[in-house]
Amino acid sequence: MASASIYEQILQFANRADPYTLYRELRKTPVARQEDGVYVVSTYEHIVALLHDPRVSSDRRNLAHPPPGDPLPPSFIGLDPPEHDRLRRMTMRNFGPPHAPRTVENLRGELLPLVTSLIDGIAGRTRADIVDDIAYPLPVAVICRLLGVPREDEPKFHVWAEEIVETLGPGEGDQEERNKRRQAALLGLAGYLGELARAHRRDPGDDILSGLVTYDGPDGSMSELEVIATSALLLIAGHETTVNLIANGMLTLLRDPGLLQRLRQEPDLVIHVVEELLRFEPPVHFLPQRVALDDITVGGVTIPKGSSIVLALASGSRDPAHVRDPDRFDPDRPYIQHLGFGGGIHHCFGAPLARLETQIALRELATRLVNPRLVADPPPYRPSSVLRGPRHLFIEYDGVAPRL
Repeated sequence: MASASIYEQILQFANRADPYTLYRELRKTPVARQEDGVYVVSTYEHIVALLHDPRVSSDRRNLAHPPPGDPLPPSFIGLDPPEHDRLRRMTMRNFGPPHAPRTVENLRGELLPLVTSLIDGIAGRTRADIVDDIAYPLPVAVICRLLGVPREDEPKFHVWAEEIVETLGPGEGDQEERNKRRQAALLGLAGYLGELARAHRRDPGDDILSGLVTYDGPDGSMSELEVIATSALLLIAGHETTVNLIANGMLTLLRDPGLLQRLRQEPDLVIHVVEELLRFEPPVHFLPQRVALDDITVGGVTIPKGSSIVLALASGSRDPAHVRDPDRFDPDRPYIQHLGFGGGIHHCFGAPLARLETQIALRELATRLVNPRLVADPPPYRPSSVLRGPRHLFIEYDGVAPRL
């Protein structure tokens, strides 16, 4: 039996707590062909080049041997121009510039009371789970509010979202079984969002889903399946990645008591903390299943047309050719440029919101928790190698200070 490649070792759950040692090995071969024909790209320079290369497709239907189709059409994150541009443009009308420039900033007044309430909820205790008590409920409440999804439906869509995330991209276990689980979860979520979309069409509000079902302008209107696929993307990506970012952030701070104390004294430092966090412990480690539309030579290796390409974002952000002393967390870096939100035309749609949610959550947790400490290090991790973060982050503390 052949030994596992470095990339295959990274995918193994046993290495979820610390893939970074393996990333150092992976970067020794910046463009590494796997036995199954997948090309893994792991250095910053080459990842950035491919993120901006029009010969690299995000539509896995362009693979030489496409996988079984999903019950939903691809959302804009899995499409190329011009289809990608049309759907993303129509969605952005309800979220950001130029048509809704203050959507995220206007949430600031809602976010702080929400975070305050969640932290108040663990007062009077001496032990909490940062994931279940803070990092998960915060972005879920926010994306439900923005999208127009009833918050009380969370137990329903949580099961589907978690299954979709855990079967995203490569992983351990039987691939056919993983695909079956993914298909079933997508069907369940699609049915739920389809009913919700029809309800919003009958009685629209000021939310994104209402905007998607009622808009008819220069780009036309979205079909019912396009609305469902887009809202599924926003619902899942709108909370799953931010959960990881907040949890990874608290884990990083709790491992460095001096930095945690400094953040208490310098609350504005949180802006730089979050940017360095996106480089050092990002929520998304891979962009799987990019496709070469032509023969592409990168790093001296020719990737044949139709081949699958995996971009190892987390490895690129710790590339010593790009950043000095990459394995040290340093929010004082004069230059923090990372791949935490991807890049190119698929740069993370919700990046401004994820930044704001995480800044407020980490600042308030650092300020209000009295003597917090980790119960277990490393914590238990979620199965996914693509969206990497703790499944639980148990802490003990001596109390919760009132908010001044």
